[in-house]
Amino acid sequence: MLILISAGEASGEMYGAQLIEALKRLDPTTQFFGVGGERMRAAGCDTVVDAKDLAVVGITEILSHLPKILGLYKNLIREADRRKPDLAIVIDSPAFNWRVARQMKKRGIPTVYYVAPQFWAWRQGRVRLIRDYIDKALVIFPFEEKFYRDRGVDATFVGHPLAELPMPSISRENYAARFKLDPAKPWITLMPGSRVKEVRMNLPTILESAARLGDQYEYLLPVAPTIDSTLIESFVSSFLPPGPRKSGETRGTPLPKITFVSEALPALYHSRAGIVASGTATVEAAMMNLPFVMVYRVSPLTYLLGKPRVKVPHFAMVNLIAEEEVVPELVQQDFTAENVVARLKEILADGPARTRMLDGLARVKQRLRGTAQEGKMHPADRSAEIILSLASRITAGSPPLRSSE
Repeated sequence: MLILISAGEASGEMYGAQLIEALKRLDPTTQFFGVGGERMRAAGCDTVVDAKDLAVVGITEILSHLPKILGLYKNLIREADRRKPDLAIVIDSPAFNWRVARQMKKRGIPTVYYVAPQFWAWRQGRVRLIRDYIDKALVIFPFEEKFYRDRGVDATFVGHPLAELPMPSISRENYAARFKLDPAKPWITLMPGSRVKEVRMNLPTILESAARLGDQYEYLLPVAPTIDSTLIESFVSSFLPPGPRKSGETRGTPLPKITFVSEALPALYHSRAGIVASGTATVEAAMMNLPFVMVYRVSPLTYLLGKPRVKVPHFAMVNLIAEEEVVPELVQQDFTAENVVARLKEILADGPARTRMLDGLARVKQRLRGTAQEGKMHPADRSAEIILSLASRITAGSPPLRSSE
C-alpha cells in the first residue's frame, strides 16, 4: 500500500513519524511519501515537500508566504497524481492540509485526519471542511470526539501521542557534561516556538527576560527540527537587550549564556522552570513535570482579526485540558519581560505557587493518561489499526464505518 502523508509542523512531524512506524509494524510493505521533516524521513517517508518550508503562523504571516506555499502544494498534488496513493493521511496544519484533503477527495482517495484541527477553539464553521473532505478524523483530546461527531464528522478519540512520554534516561550530570552546563545552577528552558515567525515574535522578549534574570541560571534553548539552527543561533548572537547604556556601549543588560540543544524533552525534564510558547510544547512541559510560564505573540493585525473568533477561555493547552488556569498565560501586550520575570520567580523557588502548579500539571498528566490508551495501546498504534481497517474496507468495496472503530 502507498500512503500520502502530510505534516507541516514540528509536533505534527513527530506524530507522523510515530504513525509511520506503527503502520509499518502492522504492514511492513507500506510505503510513504509527502510532507515532513527529518523524523519522518528517518521513519521511512519520501518527503517531496520539507515541513520547514511550511512553518509559518498567523493570518497575515500565511498571506505573505502564500505564493511559496501554493507552489509547494501544487508540487505535492502533482506527485500524488504521478504516484497514485491508495490512502492519504493529513496531520494538523489545517491551512495547508484541508486543501490537500479536498484534492484527494476529488481523486477518490480516502483521507484520514490524524490530530484533527482545533476548530472547537476558533472558526467552528470550518468543521464543514472536515465533514466534506475527510473519511475519518482521529482526535487526541477526549472532548474533541463529541464536538466533531455532533457536527457530522466520523471522529474517534485515540489518545494524545504525548500522554505516555518516557522520562529521558540521561542523567542530569551526563547532560550537563554533554552541553557544558553548570549542574549546580538551576536551569531554565526557553521554547519560543517551532516556526520561524513564532521565534521572531517570541524570542526577543524571552531573551530580555533571561537578561533580567541574569547568569545565576543556565538557559537551554531546544531548536525545533522545523527550524534551521543557524537562524536561531544568529538571532541570539545579534540580540541587543534593551536598557540604559553608558556612552559608547552598544548593549544594555548583558545576555547570559544561551545553550542550544537538539532535543526538548531532556532539557524540560532537567530544568527548574521554563518559558514556553503556546502550542504542543506546553503539553511536553507538563509531561516532564516542569513548572513554566506560557507566552505568545502574533502580529497586531493577526491578533485583531483572530481574537473575536476565539471560543475558549484559555490559550494554553494545559489550561484547556485542566479546565482551569494551571500555568500563567502572558499573551500579546501582557507578554513583557517584566511580567515573565515576575511570574517565573514565583515558581522558581519552593513554595505554595510552585506546589500548586506541580499539582495542576499532575492533574493534566492524569487526564491525558487516564483515558488516552484503551487497551494500553499507544495512540499511534491504535490509529494505525483504524487506518488499516479503513483501507481494507475500501479495498474490499465496502464504505467506511461511521462509528467509533
